[in-house]
Amino acid sequence: MTVVVDASVALHWLFEQDGSDRAQAILGAEHPLIAPDLVLFEITNAAWRLAAANSVPLDAAAAAVALAPKQFDELVPAAALTDRALAIAVELRHPPYDCFYIALAEKRGCRLITADLRFLRRCIATRFAPLVTAL
Repeated sequence: MTVVVDASVALHWLFEQDGSDRAQAILGAEHPLIAPDLVLFEITNAAWRLAAANSVPLDAAAAAVALAPKQFDELVPAAALTDRALAIAVELRHPPYDCFYIALAEKRGCRLITADLRFLRRCIATRFAPLVTAL
């Protein structure tokens, strides 16, 4: 079954951190991995933050950004999800960036895996809970 993966999980693939082993297991599984194409912007932003804070060398950040698109089987244009992402964001009272991933999971009838605990907590006890799984 296809799985939507958000930037928080992708960052665990690209930069060693607590939970990277679980993220790598998802990457090595047999199911297609998809995300809205905005995942690349979020990954680039996170890589910039890490490089700017001298947490990773610039060349390592750049290499991670270059590798990121290759980790997905499909990057779905976010423009096709904007209306639904906005509606979900309003309903959850949560920033729309994360809601693009739920919109895609809903549209494709699959699950979203996230390492973003704040986002996960926001979804608990809502009708979106069945779509969202913790890394």
